[in-house]
Amino acid sequence: MKIDTSSYYPKSPLDDDDEIREIESVESSDFELNNSQHSSSLFPEKEIKEETVEETETLAEDPTPAPGHYDPTETERFCDNISTALSWILVPLLMPVFGTLLAFNLSILDFMSFNTKLTFTLIVAAINLGLPALLVLLLKRFGLVQDVGLNGRKERLIPYIITILCMGATAYFMYLKHAPLWFAMFFAGGGVAGLINLLINFKWKISAHSAGIAGVVAMLIRIMHDGVAQPSTIVWIFIWVALAGLLGSARVWLGRHTAAQVIAGYCVGFLSVFFMTMI
Repeated sequence: MKIDTSSYYPKSPLDDDDEIREIESVESSDFELNNSQHSSSLFPEKEIKEETVEETETLAEDPTPAPGHYDPTETERFCDNISTALSWILVPLLMPVFGTLLAFNLSILDFMSFNTKLTFTLIVAAINLGLPALLVLLLKRFGLVQDVGLNGRKERLIPYIITILCMGATAYFMYLKHAPLWFAMFFAGGGVAGLINLLINFKWKISAHSAGIAGVVAMLIRIMHDGVAQPSTIVWIFIWVALAGLLGSARVWLGRHTAAQVIAGYCVGFLSVFFMTMI
């Protein structure tokens, strides 16, 4: 038999009021829900527009940048611009031209006439700058390379082969023209450096920029030893060593190479030209 406990808690007159309030609140909420559903069905476009406006306002008021978004500072933009400029001014294809100009003005070759210097410099530029640049543009045209800067490791195979052949052809041309052996071997050393870089490039992206400019530094040192150097040669050695440091830093800053790849490029370029010019 169940125990009736209702008598323990006498009913209060307020209980009726609470029940009435609960019923009224439930009925009111149901009524508002029905009205909102009804209005939304009557004006669906208005509701969508209002939601869109609210979302747009929320996004406009939110100052938080999108994930991954980063605005570089003025200093970083300056360093980017300087590094990019150095990378193009001191591009490897220009190193034979710079080396020729330095050799003609700092060594025993300075006695040659201006027209002879100009003719040989243009020939060197045509073989080692014009021809490779044209072929790289053709490779890009046919989709074999994606970037004329050749920043991808796998894109450098054919350009390396072209550069090696051009440097070898220039060395042979200078030999036929009875240029000093160290000058002809400067180009041969560039070809050797290109061959070593080509082999390394199959597994690792060594810096061709570093190899090229280090080869010029090696040639200047050989001029000091065997080329009847001009007094200003030592100054130019310091200038090109400084440029080599700036160029290597620029390649690392741009994320094109690691410090190890830059240092390896220096070693390959310098040693290849230095030992070849000793022949």
